[in-house]
Amino acid sequence: MPTGMRAVMAAWIVGAGLLLTGIETNAQSLPKEAAARVEIHAIPTLTLSDQQFLTGDANGKPATVAGEFRIAQGNGRLPVVVLMHGSSGVGAAMEPWVHHFNAMGISTFVIDGFTGRGLTVVGPNQALLGRLNLIVDTYRALDILSHHPRVDPERIVLMGFSRGGQATLYASLDRFNKLWNKSGAQFAGYIPFYPDCSTTYATDTEVAARPIRIFHGTPDDYNPVASCKAYVARLQEAKRDVVLTEYPDSQHAFDAGLLGVSTTTVSANAQTARNCHIKEGEGGVLMNADTQKPFGYSDACIELNPHVGGNPATAEQAQKAVSEFLKVVFRLG
Repeated sequence: MPTGMRAVMAAWIVGAGLLLTGIETNAQSLPKEAAARVEIHAIPTLTLSDQQFLTGDANGKPATVAGEFRIAQGNGRLPVVVLMHGSSGVGAAMEPWVHHFNAMGISTFVIDGFTGRGLTVVGPNQALLGRLNLIVDTYRALDILSHHPRVDPERIVLMGFSRGGQATLYASLDRFNKLWNKSGAQFAGYIPFYPDCSTTYATDTEVAARPIRIFHGTPDDYNPVASCKAYVARLQEAKRDVVLTEYPDSQHAFDAGLLGVSTTTVSANAQTARNCHIKEGEGGVLMNADTQKPFGYSDACIELNPHVGGNPATAEQAQKAVSEFLKVVFRLG
């Protein structure tokens, strides 16, 4: 068969398959947690050092990461939750959240900030990626979504876990939005789960006029809740809309309980900055406040082998709290 004819036939087969898929979908009711459509989006971004990020230096390494956009069932422009993973990349624990939100009629956009950069995990070597890179990825995702015909640009919330929770928390800073958010839109809210709050940035109490809801566990020894309490106290003193919800008997990654996980294990060789006090210094250099020298992952304050573990009971409580928050922010009936 001539090449041109083969191309025509291939196009016809693909078109027919799409048509049949559409007919089948319309002929039967989908489970409410099933997406009506799934799209994979390329996200042009940058890989930056923390100093480059903090000084607005865009001369980083170009990178293209990806986002999975699951459009919930429903008509018109829908609300979206953008989800950012932690140090192990996108994993199974993301699935219960995605299906839960889709069942609520909320679309989801899961960012994979690692694969496009040639990374799989960074837990044992956090220096593989600057602490602030994922913030740029979230703003680039916001740009894509705010211009999408199926998205309400006023109803996009950012949610992240661990390293992604850190990105979610600090993506709220006015200064970072001005430096890196070129979308013309703003997140309607921020939901960090067990973030690392050990770093003090310049003007970090000046955050977007949007609600921040942090969820953390009392025994977390990966990213201790104590540093988040201190930051939240400063934000509340500055009259910002922030709430920290703390759960007892809930280790780092406690929402793995949504998968039925109830055991606690050691995250072997994972680095934790739980005993570090990091502060932004002159020229955007992150400093170890205890040594007054530039911070690095070889510093004595870095420790290894923190714990992770699920708690089904508190995971369910947190999911319910997040759902109630989103109903208000997204004005859902």
